[in-house]
Amino acid sequence: MGCDVIAAWSDHGAIFAKNSDRPVYECQPLFHAPYQTYGPNATVRCQYLEIAQAPHTLAILGSRPWWLWGFEHGVNEAGVAIGNTALYTRDEVAATGLLGMDLVRLALERARDATTAKDVITSLLDEHGQGGSAAVDHDRRYHNSFMIVDRAGAWVLETSARHWVAKRMRRVAAISNLATVGDDWDECSDGIDAYARGRGWWAAPAGTKLDFRAAFDDPARRINAEGRYAQSCRYLDRTTRVDVAGAKRHLRDHIATAAIPHPNGRGRPSVCIHPGEHPSATAASMVVELDARAGDPVVAWCSMTTPCTTAFLPIPVGAPLPAPLTTGAGQPAAASAWWRLKRVEEWVEAQPAARSAAVRQQWAAWEAHLVDQTLESRGSALALLDARTAELLDRADALLADPVAGSRPGSPA
Repeated sequence: MGCDVIAAWSDHGAIFAKNSDRPVYECQPLFHAPYQTYGPNATVRCQYLEIAQAPHTLAILGSRPWWLWGFEHGVNEAGVAIGNTALYTRDEVAATGLLGMDLVRLALERARDATTAKDVITSLLDEHGQGGSAAVDHDRRYHNSFMIVDRAGAWVLETSARHWVAKRMRRVAAISNLATVGDDWDECSDGIDAYARGRGWWAAPAGTKLDFRAAFDDPARRINAEGRYAQSCRYLDRTTRVDVAGAKRHLRDHIATAAIPHPNGRGRPSVCIHPGEHPSATAASMVVELDARAGDPVVAWCSMTTPCTTAFLPIPVGAPLPAPLTTGAGQPAAASAWWRLKRVEEWVEAQPAARSAAVRQQWAAWEAHLVDQTLESRGSALALLDARTAELLDRADALLADPVAGSRPGSPA
């Protein structure tokens, strides 16, 4: 499994975009919560640990694997967006602790800017550590990298057990499932240099600034992410101004071909991951534009399953969500938007050459209409959310009504 996150800034604000890659049939519905207040002794149960609750939590919108408490990615009412990726280092991962997804949600609930969110995560790491399985049916553990974004900039935070380095970003940034920070970090955990030297991972002369990537990264695991990370870096380098439309195109990227599944890992890496060639698939995507328009709600563009086979819906942060967007678990269910759209992904993959272009054309035309409406009024994202969700599912069902359509095992009836 892998994930890819990018961010970019201009005079108009910031763009955050992430593809979340998870097991092929792991449903990932959306979740929202309003601003809430708590008493002095309140606690919160995360995936494996119960910890002290904050006095208040902000309104949040996130994408949550069905069995997890935490988020793969999300955004809060204050305009902070966060996504995590699995990071493999020389450190062992503890049997229990806070998951990376726990930390994403906790920081979104507690922080009104990116720097505070970074401090929330590092403080929780210091107090509780990270660990536990991130898979529902087997023991799979990893450390985490985080992209923490607000309108002014971002922190790339890379961790190994309770140790970490953080790099301030103000133009463009990308992370994947590999360490990206060398000796160019701005902050680090206490004692990280001595810890790395004590393990024999860092032997540079005394006084040399620690190179986190050289000391901690597991080189055997980098190869699985280097191609996707390079694609994100090339996109950011070649784009004068990253916008919502461009970020969506990047998350849907299949290089020079629209046909899927894409032969990732054979010299043409793709950040849009499909099953068949891979043991995982892109389960959900999010693009957030964090601009400076006073009074406008933060709107996240969210898609379920592979973004190249579905549409991005504009969803305001903190608003109640239609039931289909929040529904779904380990078994197929027609009431779940995620499972309904999974059927479309499978239908396209059955005959990719014949179907992928037509599917993209249908979604593109409708999505362009959504963009025009949202540009006219951010308020339309809230007022029309129920109707747009219903239309999303109607359009998905219409695609599957094709006479040659067929569903593969695992699809809902």
